[in-house]
Amino acid sequence: MPRISLLKDDELSPEMLEQVQAIESAGEDASVLRATSHRQDMFDPYFMFYYPSHEGGIVEADLKELVRLKIARLNDCSI
Repeated sequence: MPRISLLKDDELSPEMLEQVQAIESAGEDASVLRATSHRQDMFDPYFMFYYPSHEGGIVEADLKELVRLKIARLNDCSI
């Protein structure tokens, strides 16, 4: 069971709702955005760190994503 609830559309800021709808309309999962929206003040700083570290480095982004998913599963997090 996830430890952080995922905000519903009516709980998101207009800017975040727009991003979530764009991601979900493309058939992707917007759970991370829905979870991080609890602390909007931390959202931008977090993703300023996350995206460069996820896309850069010597380990491919696809492998990093598989590891992230495995860690989430081992911790009973919703993915």
